[in-house]
Amino acid sequence: MTTGKIRVGVVGVGRGSSFYGGAQVVGMELVAICDVWEERLLQLGSELGVATYTDYDRFLEHDLDAVILANFFHQHAPFAIRALEAGKHVMSEVSACKTLAEAAALARAVEKSGKIYMIAENYPYFVYNQEMRRLYQEGAVGELQFGEGEYIHPFSSQEHNSISPGLDHWRNNIPATYYCTHALAPIMYITDRRPTSVNALCIPQSSADKERLHARVADQASTIMCRMDNEAVVTLNGVVLRGHGNWYRIHGTRGQMENMRTGDPHRVRLRHEHYDLLEGEEAEMIYLPEFPVSPELAQRAGHGGGDFFTNYHFAEAIRNNEQPYLNVYRALDMTIVGIQAYRSALAGGAPFEVPDMRDEAVRVRYENDHWSPFYEDRGPGQPYPATQGPMTLSDEAVAYARQVWQEIGRGDVL
Repeated sequence: MTTGKIRVGVVGVGRGSSFYGGAQVVGMELVAICDVWEERLLQLGSELGVATYTDYDRFLEHDLDAVILANFFHQHAPFAIRALEAGKHVMSEVSACKTLAEAAALARAVEKSGKIYMIAENYPYFVYNQEMRRLYQEGAVGELQFGEGEYIHPFSSQEHNSISPGLDHWRNNIPATYYCTHALAPIMYITDRRPTSVNALCIPQSSADKERLHARVADQASTIMCRMDNEAVVTLNGVVLRGHGNWYRIHGTRGQMENMRTGDPHRVRLRHEHYDLLEGEEAEMIYLPEFPVSPELAQRAGHGGGDFFTNYHFAEAIRNNEQPYLNVYRALDMTIVGIQAYRSALAGGAPFEVPDMRDEAVRVRYENDHWSPFYEDRGPGQPYPATQGPMTLSDEAVAYARQVWQEIGRGDVL
């Protein structure tokens, strides 16, 4: 068991900044930050009184116990592997990897290192998802038969451009299926089930959409259908559609539960058919649950309290030297769904397996699978991030995107 302050370094001065204060609340001491955006890095380092690094290898030489990775979405696995090899515990933002080859390498690196690895997927820790996990574990709705996870997050062109500086930025090149963990992770957390195969279809951008002055060259959204390891089916809907919100629904063998679509979305609705009612149960309950741990701290944290709980569980895992619930295998399960779902969408919705990286024989099958839609990998044999093929941005869209990048101080990007 580790006692005392856990010395942590954070990679990323954008999303990473949300971990600075939250880490200290759970007994982690921020001692170093790392980013290639030197101007912002030095500013934050001065404000926080911590060491700053633009070189990741030098950053890893700092006196650290743990590293939090909040760099670009598709660049986490190589950084995680290097940190693990340097003897550091790792909490990685989503996603865990960009290819199945990286998935195999990451699973091996965690096992070889003996260090803690956790994915910082915060949506399972919304108050209603923690309550639905409690209900499910108590048998309130029986065994999962059907589930639904929905993460919808629309952006205006200005908003999208402001967080996606550069034609090669990952947000401009990510397939619609890849950002699926916010929809899937809560279902996995509630039910303890893993996906085994996927079918998916993507929704292309529409010429009727007036909000297209952005640099995104991928599909608008997707629907993914997962077969789970108990033969249940789970559908995932997202991401860039009108109607912002998060919604999760579980249908079991003796009941149904969900967070509310109307009114306060943090409320839970639990229902039973008359023939399933046990003594003392009500046919329907709608109520606002409470966080199981430190509600006053959770309520002040971002992402519905989820940012507190990712830090909390990472620190607890390090102190107890026990891998957390959101360990490397679950991280890879939920990440691989997005990759294989895009393969399915390109194949017209055909089923693709979700390989289980707990098994070394499975890793061997995929250790050379470098299939990737991202900008830096573009070339023969690689997929384009839109199912209908290469998209050409209008001159107006490119000009507006560059205007926004200039306004946010990123006129250096192309």
